[in-house]
Amino acid sequence: MPQTKEKEDLIWKKWIEQRDIEACDELIRVYLPLVDYHVQRISVGLPRNVNKEDLKSHALLGLYDALEKFDYTRELKFDTYASFRIRGSIIDGLRQEDWLPRSLRERSKKVEATIEKLEQTNGRYVTAKEVAESLDLTEEDVLQVMTESFVANMLSIDEKPNDSKRDETFKNTLMDKSTLNPEEQMVKKNTQEELVQIIESLNDKEQLVISLFYFEELTLTEIGQIMGLSTSRISQIHSKALFRLKQVFSKGKR
Repeated sequence: MPQTKEKEDLIWKKWIEQRDIEACDELIRVYLPLVDYHVQRISVGLPRNVNKEDLKSHALLGLYDALEKFDYTRELKFDTYASFRIRGSIIDGLRQEDWLPRSLRERSKKVEATIEKLEQTNGRYVTAKEVAESLDLTEEDVLQVMTESFVANMLSIDEKPNDSKRDETFKNTLMDKSTLNPEEQMVKKNTQEELVQIIESLNDKEQLVISLFYFEELTLTEIGQIMGLSTSRISQIHSKALFRLKQVFSKGKR
């Protein structure tokens, strides 16, 4: 980060008023840790065939886009605005490249279909172990498939939908949550209540990992340092918790 606020303001002034290339380079250098941070977070759970350098290239495009569009006169922190653009750019890049192997898409569909079938049969949420036994897989295989396919369901709100001929993005289709109809309000309330119950049913370590990862936005490595566990162990705990939470979200979409 710049050493002083005055220096930061001077760099921004050169960039905004003159589009000074050196000022742009300096700002990119200053905010490069944001790029590395979001690349590390999003790469968690992605298949091994996804190159981190490719993610970083998308993230840098997002950072440059943020520099181009940021209104420095508004009372908004650039870090917050840039984080939104960087994450969106990485996700856009992932979706455009169809990085998810066909074999993984097929395995993901099989796992999700089995989960739905077992839930209907048992009348409750099922465990990864039960799904694994039904598919003759290991529990680790099921958790890995679900975690790796999780990001595939994320969308950037700046992305254009495939089934629309109009020049609009998903942002144009966002609903005003303050005007939910009674049925939607009931579904949302039930989903939130189920989600709270699921989170409360997680063990202490799973709750802590979910809290630190999604609310405090720490990396798995940082969480491991806090809890005195290896990054791979934190990744296992995260995958198990994610499996249970994903069932709630999937049920809400059916």
